[in-house]
Amino acid sequence: MNAFRLGLTGSIGMGKSTTAALFADEGIPVWDADASVHSLYATGGRAVEPVSAICPAALVDGSIDRSALKLWIASDPSALKRLESIVHPLVAKDRATFLTTATSDIVVFDIPLLFEKGTESEMDATVLVTAPLCLQRRRVLSRPGMTEEQFSAILARQMPDAEKRSRATHIIETLNLDAARACVRALIAFIREERDA
Repeated sequence: MNAFRLGLTGSIGMGKSTTAALFADEGIPVWDADASVHSLYATGGRAVEPVSAICPAALVDGSIDRSALKLWIASDPSALKRLESIVHPLVAKDRATFLTTATSDIVVFDIPLLFEKGTESEMDATVLVTAPLCLQRRRVLSRPGMTEEQFSAILARQMPDAEKRSRATHIIETLNLDAARACVRALIAFIREERDA
C-alpha cells in the first residue's frame, strides 16, 4: 500500500514548523519544502548552476545567496517566474524521491504555499495549522527584526487564513503545545483507521 500523503500548510506565525516537528516526534517522516530549496541552493545543489546562469550576482562562494535573489526579484518583474521555472521542477523531483523512499504508512509534506501553488491536488488530504490573528501577530512580531510593515507585506502575499480553512481537509489550532500534540496524534489515528476500514 502506498504511503498516505498529508499536505501540511499554514501562514506565517501559525505554528506550522512546530506542528511538523510534532508529526516527526510520532515517527511520521516529514518532507520540508523550505529545507529542499535550501539544499538546492547550497554548494553542490542542483539549482546552483541554472540559477546563477540567469542571476550571476546570486552566486556567492559556490552557493546561491537568497538575499541577492530577493534584490533581483524586486528589480525585475519577470525574475520570479524565471526563477520558479527552474526551482519548482527540482523541488517536485525532490518531493517525489522522498515519497518513493518513505517506508512509513503516512508521510507529511510541509509546504508553505500548498494551496497557492495548487500542490494540494497531489495530496490524499491536507491539514491547515492555524491560530487566532492576535496570537499570530504576537508570535511574528516577537521575531528578531520583524516589523508591523513586514508582517503586513507577508500576509498580503499569502492566501487569507479563512480561505485556507475552507479548503483544508483537517485543521489544527495551535493555541498551546499540548493541545496541538493531541490533535496530531488524533489525526494520525484517524488516518490509520480510515485506511484500515
